Amino acid sequence: MQNYSDSNQASQDSGDRPYVDIEVNNKYTIREFGENIDPIELMWHRDDEDRVVQIIEVGDEWKFQYDNELPWKLEPNMTIVIPRHEWHRVHKGEGKLLLKIWKE
Repeated sequence: MQNYSDSNQASQDSGDRPYVDIEVNNKYTIREFGENIDPIELMWHRDDEDRVVQIIEVGDEWKFQYDNELPWKLEPNMTIVIPRHEWHRVHKGEGKLLLKIWKE
């Protein structure tokens, strides 16, 4: 399983990340996954803190998956709780995906 940790992310410049952080402050991050990303970039990973993720905008057929579970379709205004060190990933759909992420 491929792994990257989010603890060393750059705030505005995505570098080699498959997303761009549009807004970052001490309460939350607004993150965008563009419609032109390569699906291979959406790797299994785990984060160093608990997260609460709200789906702000989502194109067709974007999905979320926890380890050892089937992926499920993302919907606008859906909230996802991701516990610290829980393996998870996003599956690319059509259009873009815009998230609001609170780190706990």
